[in-house]
Amino acid sequence: MSAELVSDESSSAPPTSAPAPSAPAAAPAHGRSPGQLAWRRLRRNKVAMASLFLIVVIVLLAIFAPLVTRLLGVTVDADSSLVSEDGSLPISGPTLAHPFGIEPGTGRDVLALLLYGARVTLFIVLCATVLTITIGVLIGTIAAASRGRLDRILSWVMDLTLTFPQLLLLLALSNVITQRLTAIGLPEGNPSRIAYLILFFAVFGWPYIARIVRGQVISLREREFVEAAVAMGASRRRIVLTELIPNLWAPVLVYASITLPAFISYEATLAFLNVGTDASMPTWGKLLQDSIGYFQVYPAYLLFPAGALVVTVLAFNLLGDAVRDALDPRAGRV
Repeated sequence: MSAELVSDESSSAPPTSAPAPSAPAAAPAHGRSPGQLAWRRLRRNKVAMASLFLIVVIVLLAIFAPLVTRLLGVTVDADSSLVSEDGSLPISGPTLAHPFGIEPGTGRDVLALLLYGARVTLFIVLCATVLTITIGVLIGTIAAASRGRLDRILSWVMDLTLTFPQLLLLLALSNVITQRLTAIGLPEGNPSRIAYLILFFAVFGWPYIARIVRGQVISLREREFVEAAVAMGASRRRIVLTELIPNLWAPVLVYASITLPAFISYEATLAFLNVGTDASMPTWGKLLQDSIGYFQVYPAYLLFPAGALVVTVLAFNLLGDAVRDALDPRAGRV
């Protein structure tokens, strides 16, 4: 009887269910830094990536100009055998041996001149941009962080520098400053001329970025992390170097992407006005100046350096616009 009861109870008991599999642990969430978010937005911009690729190609061609010209079998040296009898016109235009033709009167290869001219032009504008931004960031940060009389004095110097007629001063001081640079040890000729252009761009270019940085630092100095550093007893120098300047990379990067193409155009204009390097060191502006007299009979000699200048400036401008949009904190989430 008891055995039957136990059997009935065991048969009527519900079957035990198998234990449910445990859910996999959620992967920890990783936040993205502002730089990573900006690069993610920038990579989605096809125009920006194409512009960046083009700029990298131009810079590499300029850096390795001697190797590229050697591989192509062209040179910047004059070749009298390629010049016509009157010494003013080339024998022919673009050929397989000279894809961009030759320079009238000298027989120098135009493609080689463009590559070597890119080295000089990009060297000038890169050095000028770095020096301009360095001076502007330091002075703008110091002016905003000081808050007192020093801020007013530096702001007055910024406004005063912006009032000078830059082009007139550049033309008027060219011979005087280059002679001074030669007197202090720089080689005479193109080195002193290049140094003069870099210094002039920096001296009259820093107030723009300084005013931008000053306004940015004024807003940053009221933030909590700066107040916390002050409460912890950090010195003003430490606050400027470790708290303020590292948070200025976004506006500085945007300004640099705008300044580079502006300096390229400016350098070409000055070379066209005979301010800059001489004929022994080609630049894109110098090639434009030399090609004016031959435009009617050899228009390609003008179109090639003009096209290189337009394409390079346009690539920098498009990349600058894309960088500005990518660094905009109000852009959509990605």
